[in-house]
Amino acid sequence: MSAAGATTPGTLYIVSTPIGNLGDFAPRAAEVLRSVDAILAEDTRHTRALCERFEIRTPLVAYHDHNEAQATPGLVRRMTDGASFALVSDAGTPLVSDPGTRLVRAAIEAGVPVVPVPGPSAVLAALAGAGLPTDRFTFFGFLPRKGGDRTRTLGELLALRHTAVLYEAPNRLAQTLADLVAAGAGERATVVARELTKQYEEFRRGTVAELAAYYHDHEPRGEIVLVLAGAPDDVLPEAALEARAAALRAEGKGAREIQQALLAAGASRNVAYRLAHEA
Repeated sequence: MSAAGATTPGTLYIVSTPIGNLGDFAPRAAEVLRSVDAILAEDTRHTRALCERFEIRTPLVAYHDHNEAQATPGLVRRMTDGASFALVSDAGTPLVSDPGTRLVRAAIEAGVPVVPVPGPSAVLAALAGAGLPTDRFTFFGFLPRKGGDRTRTLGELLALRHTAVLYEAPNRLAQTLADLVAAGAGERATVVARELTKQYEEFRRGTVAELAAYYHDHEPRGEIVLVLAGAPDDVLPEAALEARAAALRAEGKGAREIQQALLAAGASRNVAYRLAHEA
């Protein structure tokens, strides 16, 4: 029972919105957006169009990468005083490569209930249509664009024995596929899922090398999800092991630590020893 005079906190709803097809907007999601005190939107212009389409008149408040640190404490105070908010991203499920984690953590720490309202997700839609194993997968978001961070992330991606999912911008897709080929993943099965749930939805399947060649000559349009098969159980591309060794060396790891990490990734003892001392 609450202490006398205490205020019952409001609720933070995490609401999924369509990634393209407005028919995917769930009745529960619309009901929640109508019921809260305000909708916290990544881009209020984008969310306003959705609200107008479904006759939702709830006030919109901008909440994005550039203001979340400043805005979070005040929003949490309002929720502890009884206000309820719905957090939405421009499309799909919030927090998946979108802002919101800071707010969710702060709300939980303040004792504010956090309630997900599930719905569309580009990651899950791509997995469902890709035809690659889905019993286990790792989501990478957008890869770092350059430098050691990109090298390290590519090494982690190629060392996986299960499916990987990542987002990529249309103008960088060809380069990312080429980098995967250069790292030794040219024969891996992969799928480029484009414009999911929209009019020109497309799943293009092939090996990494085949799709790298295709997109070298055909720059895609729209939003893209890349789904990559895991490494074969019997062999791991040496280029992936080299990338992993280089990344560990950049982190200040010694030869022994690098060797143990490569062994854990599936390298033979001789290869692990050689790469650890060459890094």
